[in-house]
Amino acid sequence: MFWPEGQRLRVFAHLAPVDMRKQRHGLAALAQNVIAQDPCSGSLFLFIGRSRDKLKILYWNRNGFALWYKVVEGREKFSWPRRWDAGSAELNVDQLQWLLEGYDIWKMRPHRTLQFTQIS
Repeated sequence: MFWPEGQRLRVFAHLAPVDMRKQRHGLAALAQNVIAQDPCSGSLFLFIGRSRDKLKILYWNRNGFALWYKVVEGREKFSWPRRWDAGSAELNVDQLQWLLEGYDIWKMRPHRTLQFTQIS
């Protein structure tokens, strides 16, 4: 993945869906005002779209923001809480990796099992 290594990386998820047209400054404002963390701290900040098929990760890298954008294809969705009483949640790096791979980290449910009837 593209995040920094060699340090204890902090990962924060903004739980309420955001407008995916928001770019680095709008997302940094959410990190500062809703998550209550410094967007220039080197932490990763996750933002989900309303349809839960788009995810953005914001990160400050030395002299500017890096913004990663992942869209899952087909009918797949990112597992994300439907209720967001808290404004944010802190994840560890393993949970982030599992989330990006489709695992439901909020309910600790495994991936959906795929069953094939033929290969070809």
